[in-house]
Amino acid sequence: MIINKIPVVDLFAGPGGLGEGFSAYTNQDGKQIFDVFLSIEKDNHAHSTLELRSLFRKISEKGNADAYFEYIRKKSLTKKIKEHKKLRQELFDNFPKEAELARLETWHAELGKSSNLNKKIDTRIKEITSNPQTKCWGMIGGPPCQAYSVIGRSRNKGIAGYSAESDTRSYLYQQYLRVLARHQPDFFIMENVKGMLSAKLNGISLFETILEDLKFPIKKTASLAGKDKNLEYQIYSLTTSPSKLLKPSDFIVKAEDYGVPQARHRVILLGVKKDFSKEVPISLKKKNFPITVKDVLDNLPELRSGLSREKKENNTLEHWVAKVTDIVAQDWLENEPDNDLTRSIKDAVTQVHNNKHTQGSEYFHVQAKRFANKEMSVWYQDKRLKGVCNHACRTHMKSDLHRYLYAASFAKIHHRSPLMSEFPDELLPAHKNAASGHFNDRFRVQIADKPSTTVTSHISKDGHYFIHYDPEQCRSLTVREAARLQTFPDNYFFEGSRTQQYIQVGNAVPPLLAKQIAEIVFNLIKRTLD
Repeated sequence: MIINKIPVVDLFAGPGGLGEGFSAYTNQDGKQIFDVFLSIEKDNHAHSTLELRSLFRKISEKGNADAYFEYIRKKSLTKKIKEHKKLRQELFDNFPKEAELARLETWHAELGKSSNLNKKIDTRIKEITSNPQTKCWGMIGGPPCQAYSVIGRSRNKGIAGYSAESDTRSYLYQQYLRVLARHQPDFFIMENVKGMLSAKLNGISLFETILEDLKFPIKKTASLAGKDKNLEYQIYSLTTSPSKLLKPSDFIVKAEDYGVPQARHRVILLGVKKDFSKEVPISLKKKNFPITVKDVLDNLPELRSGLSREKKENNTLEHWVAKVTDIVAQDWLENEPDNDLTRSIKDAVTQVHNNKHTQGSEYFHVQAKRFANKEMSVWYQDKRLKGVCNHACRTHMKSDLHRYLYAASFAKIHHRSPLMSEFPDELLPAHKNAASGHFNDRFRVQIADKPSTTVTSHISKDGHYFIHYDPEQCRSLTVREAARLQTFPDNYFFEGSRTQQYIQVGNAVPPLLAKQIAEIVFNLIKRTLD
């Protein structure tokens, strides 16, 4: 059986995690199966990343990837935004045909804001549905989740006059539904936070409403009333046998069970049009053992943080070492009752004295250390990159350096992060809530021998929840380290400022998980068309 590339439309694409996974999936012959035909993202910086990645794929197919890597290297040499734009324009101008295709594929637009945009989307998708070579096609994406997430709902309670019913973000999934109803893809993947399982609108379960709408999308699409009333989708769990009666929790995918070094739990739905296939999809296959934080971060170059609230001329390695090692002069350390912890801190300080690390960069040339696991090397690493990108440290205050050193040393001994109540009084932050117990996990180390906690966009605000496990580095995670936990390949370059890069990484779907979902979809399609 010969199948041409299967077109996929990616709505609310973010920086392209789902699309990357589908694009990366190949059959046993090494042939790419899925083609991202159209992806739409409203955030300017995420769209820039998305568009650049699309160009990379297209010029790589022609053997021209070196120009992409040269762009990354040159961009790292200047902080001037005008120069960045110029370099990017030169890259795109050097490959006009591929650039045009990349721009045609990746749209910077906000779904639900314009009827004209809907018309343009409809016209573009009709290129798929009217093509006689299209045997099947699909739709993927995850509508923004701020209104559904537990954290978001908690935050919204503090907003005077806020109601979920009037929050437009509560209904963004209906934009996904509109395309589903009008164009009737043969399959779809929809991803969202697990908080949607407990969210309610007008007193009714949001998840049950969405599930019903996805099963019968025509019913909730007024403009299509009377059209193809028989349109129906079967909704499947990716982790549970369809033979059993499914509970809402059966749609939660725990990423750490499937080779992602991160405890990321998300609701992911697989929908299959009933008149396309009666086949039952296989489930995701659990891995025999989890991939840990250390497994994916340990071969990256060791770095140090910068110093905040210091004069520029004081932001040196020597000054940083002096600030960190000053911890041994603190009286509380001699009074610390945990002798193993005291020893661990002092050992780390001894090593810090010999520290030669830099703060990293948007790109720096370095001989890459290979993974012990060959599959991980193949997935993450690219010899053509000849270095590391998006691997630059934040700056930290002296007080936070000491907290990070204490927390990482504690985690090294006890294999967990210290609670705020376990910090010495001298290390507690100077605000009234520090000892209240409400923020007992304010400083969270990513434990070396476990999957990380969920990488979220909050990593863009501060690093306290994402402290590196190595006390000697005494810092929070870089964008590249967060991207590795999210399973983005090392050659995936994130555009925008470091803050904007963190947001993109935190909002993405892990590409390695998406690739496994793509395999399930292809397996079902193959059995259907056979």
